[in-house]
Amino acid sequence: MRTCAVVGVNWGDEGKGRMVDLLTEDYDVVVRYQGGGNAGHTVVNEKGKFALHLLPSGVFRDGVINVLGNGVALDPENLWKEMEELRSKGVEITPENLKISDRASLLFPWHRKMDELEENRLGDQQYGSTKQGIAPFYSDKYQKKTILAGELLYPERLKEHLRGITEWKNLTLQGVYGAEPYGLEQIEEWVDLYGGAIRPFLCDTGEFLKDEWEKGKRILFEAQLGALRDLDYGIYPFTTSSNTTASYAPIGSGCPSLPVEKVVGVVKAYSTCVGEGPFVTEMSGKEADDLREYGAEYGAKTGRARRVGPLDLVATRYGAEVQNTTEIALTKLDILSYMDRIPVCTAYLVDGEKTEKFPFPDSLDSAKPCYEYLDGWKCDISGVRRWEDLPAQAQDYVRFIEDKVKCPVTYISVGPERDSIIRRGESDV
Repeated sequence: MRTCAVVGVNWGDEGKGRMVDLLTEDYDVVVRYQGGGNAGHTVVNEKGKFALHLLPSGVFRDGVINVLGNGVALDPENLWKEMEELRSKGVEITPENLKISDRASLLFPWHRKMDELEENRLGDQQYGSTKQGIAPFYSDKYQKKTILAGELLYPERLKEHLRGITEWKNLTLQGVYGAEPYGLEQIEEWVDLYGGAIRPFLCDTGEFLKDEWEKGKRILFEAQLGALRDLDYGIYPFTTSSNTTASYAPIGSGCPSLPVEKVVGVVKAYSTCVGEGPFVTEMSGKEADDLREYGAEYGAKTGRARRVGPLDLVATRYGAEVQNTTEIALTKLDILSYMDRIPVCTAYLVDGEKTEKFPFPDSLDSAKPCYEYLDGWKCDISGVRRWEDLPAQAQDYVRFIEDKVKCPVTYISVGPERDSIIRRGESDV
């Protein structure tokens, strides 16, 4: 199989970045195909510890070409700052190993401003946005009110387009929110600075990917967030504003004709959630504090404390189906080593009825978790590298997940480092 999508099965923050960083040893191209700088992929390798927000997680591998596809919310300012930060730490980023779709739309400062203004207007009804401009950006994209990155190559056309877009955007900023307008000269300077910086990286990623495919190269698709944050299939309206599913990968990459042959769905060994919305297994009090501290559960982008709880297999089974997951990478199994007994949610109680089906979003607020308890292993497993060396209780936990989700667990991470991984062969599954 020459294509693989690495996707989140839950609410995001499952550990996709560490899995992409690991799996890129077997791939030639890594493509980020949706989302923007509103989430972080934490990667720990021999170069250090990094939190990536826009750059694909294959950027640390020599010889791997990284692509930002047309489905990405392309923020030139934050992308350039991220590139410069990595370069300062010895990571090489050039037009040879990073290619940006000329069909990607640009995310402007006013998108971030409108995100903040709208969250403030909503007050206690807000969606939990990271205020990186994602919802206003995708709204503008579907209204055909964005600037394509490729327009940076056509200065005269760009100048005319900028004038019209700025005038239109200021009508909303002033009329709806009573905010200060953006001056055309201010926006042109921003475009010259940050658009000019990324201009050398622009290309037709569709043509590039098609050529690579025809050469027999292997392509890895990298998603942002998880299935439960997908705009169409997630916990709407507490979702992101793009499609996080593996089936969208070829479209958002720039080459819709590419197949998705393998889907690695990333699942954390317990549940976490950044942002608002229903979270059926959420813990509180000391139990939550302990799990959060053991797992260092704080957002890579915002630093916000993540909401935490036991593994939700109702949501996980649904997420795996939505993603068409062919195998699971289970992350942070080592974090559960402190527990005597490990709770796992296997069903919900909704309106007095027990169900294993993930319900319509409006039912989630009243859903109650039904738990089964598995024995803990009460020992440090962070140094384990072979399946047979895991304690029997840890093996039972993995097999329990496989049985409930109906999908094999082929990778088990027991630490954040690249080599802190257990690979399971067919004989182990």
